[in-house]
Amino acid sequence: MKKIAVLVMFGWLLTGEAALAEGFTLSSSDIGGQLSEAQVFSGFGCSGKNISPQLKWENAPEGTKSFAVTVYDPDAPTGSGWWHWPIFNIPQDVTSLKAGAGDIKSKLAPKGAVQSITSFGSAGFGGACPPEGDSAHRYIFTVYALKVDRLDLDSSATPALVGFMLNQNALAKASLIAYYAR
Repeated sequence: MKKIAVLVMFGWLLTGEAALAEGFTLSSSDIGGQLSEAQVFSGFGCSGKNISPQLKWENAPEGTKSFAVTVYDPDAPTGSGWWHWPIFNIPQDVTSLKAGAGDIKSKLAPKGAVQSITSFGSAGFGGACPPEGDSAHRYIFTVYALKVDRLDLDSSATPALVGFMLNQNALAKASLIAYYAR
């Protein structure tokens, strides 16, 4: 009897929630394996253009009610990484972000989306800016398919709070990684 229950549970895992996220992907026409000067921060000793890249996702799981995107550098020498961009409350019918959407003044982000503060201390996209001489840092771009219409957070929400809420409400996530060193 126990073997049957285990097989049924294993079968459910293969055909249940895990199947919902099958094929959920994130891509970008602006970034590949390496970030360019377009995605590098302008400040903190860096002189890039600070333009958030174009991002596109597809095959979100059934039940997705909204999306969020984060950019995180786990290699920053802080002990806790560095958050470069949290944007959430992206409507369910939106499946991409235009290049430059991370510039709040540009108004290119989807209507209703919220961009909260980064580790730089301001809202919107903050590009790559690793310390000079460090090995290449990883910049992890992640889209979250969420089971809620919106997160009850505003632009003053810390990256840690946003991350907690995303992980509590995620149906699935898809990531891509790009590298940058200076």
